Amino acid sequence: MAQQQQNRRQENSGTEFDEKVLYINRCSKVVKGGRKFSFSALILVGDGKGNVGFGFAKANEVSDAIRKGGEAARKNVFGFEMEGTTIPHEITVEWDGAKVMLKPAPEGTGVIAGSKVRAVLELGGIKNVVAKSFGSNNPLNQVRATIRALSMLRNRLKSMANRGLA
Repeated sequence: MAQQQQNRRQENSGTEFDEKVLYINRCSKVVKGGRKFSFSALILVGDGKGNVGFGFAKANEVSDAIRKGGEAARKNVFGFEMEGTTIPHEITVEWDGAKVMLKPAPEGTGVIAGSKVRAVLELGGIKNVVAKSFGSNNPLNQVRATIRALSMLRNRLKSMANRGLA
């Protein structure tokens, strides 16, 4: 029953985004009657065609945190530049303690990246890229650094035309 309602909601919203639960964190607070647990969820959405977004939400139940994170992710979807199945140029971005480097790769290389960065790139539709994460292994900061790197990508042909080279 709940699955049918969820499918109906997805059909009504007209989205063709894939959703992935990337990370769930449990936090406990000691109160008079014992421990009170709360959960945070990091959710990714992407269409595999150059659009990706993420949402981070907290709630007292796991399912509520995932639902709220999915809604937040759909609100934060953005498009980025691609060159075939890879990215147009190399880029390195730092977010808090996480530093992420993305390099274009030739056809057939695949996505060579750690789990959090890989998830963002695959949901965005990038098939050939080499990535390296330096510094922090905090999932939220790695995802934010990767999203920021993708948003800073520029089209190679437009850049060359602006410089008068093409």
